Amino acid sequence: MPKVALHGSPGAGKSTFATLLAQEVTAAGAHALRLKLGAPLYELQAIVYAMAGRPLLDGGDQDGQLLNTLGSHLRRINPDALTEVFTRRVRQAEQIKPQAVLVCDDLRAADVEAVTGLGFDLVEITAPKPLRMARKRARGDLSPGDEDHLPEVPVAAASRWSVDNIGSLNDLRERAAQIAAEILT
Repeated sequence: MPKVALHGSPGAGKSTFATLLAQEVTAAGAHALRLKLGAPLYELQAIVYAMAGRPLLDGGDQDGQLLNTLGSHLRRINPDALTEVFTRRVRQAEQIKPQAVLVCDDLRAADVEAVTGLGFDLVEITAPKPLRMARKRARGDLSPGDEDHLPEVPVAAASRWSVDNIGSLNDLRERAAQIAAEILT
C-alpha cells in the first residue's frame, strides 16, 4: 500500500494537490484514500462552534485561530494525541482497502517521525509567500491561522518529491500525474 504525506506552509496548495493526486491515482485504475492528521481538530472545532450556537455548515471550514489553540492544548495534554488517532485510521484503511494509495495532506513537523514510521513518503509543496497569502485570503477561512504557530514550523525531513506550486492548476495536475505514476510503479 503506497502512502504519501504532504507538507508545506499554509496556502501552498497541499489540499489541492492531494485532490489532484487522488484523481490521478483513480484515473490510473487504483484506489486513493485521503486521511487527515488534523481530523480530530476539525471534529473539536465543529463541537466548539455548535456549543457557541453557531454550527458550521461545511466540514471544510477553518477557524485557524481556534485550530491553532485546540492543537496546542491537545498536544500539551498528550503529544501523541493526533498521531494515535491517525495511526488507527491508517491501520483501518490498510485492512479495508489494502491496495489503496493513502494520501495525507496535512503533515506537521511534530508528526514526521510517527507518519514516516507508518511507511509514508513525504511530498513537499511550496509556493512563494505572496501567492500563499493570496490563496489563504481567497479560501475564506473563518479566521486566519498564525503562520508563526509552532505546528507551522517547516518539516526538516527529506522529502521524496517536491512540488513547486507556482503555475496553473493544469501544471499542478501534470505534476500530480507524474508522482501518481511513480507511486503506482
